Amino acid sequence: MSADQLLQIVGALLILAAFLLSQRNVLDARSYPYLLLNLVGAAILAALASRQGRWGFVLLEGAWTLVALAGLMMRLLGKEPAAGH
Repeated sequence: MSADQLLQIVGALLILAAFLLSQRNVLDARSYPYLLLNLVGAAILAALASRQGRWGFVLLEGAWTLVALAGLMMRLLGKEPAAGH
């Protein structure tokens, strides 16, 4: 397994872990851990997709990264991001 493949798995697992923990009511979708898991996972996947010229995935994961970053910044500024319904 290549290093890129290993990083892809790590990125995907971070996003999936956040989603699973949110669905099990362990993490709130507005919590720091949830937002950080999504931010790091999506950023990894976006960077790898960019290196490989997979522009659809760059768009998807780049947007996911920006949404997680915006939610995190809102939390840091004391504003509540909208609930994920």
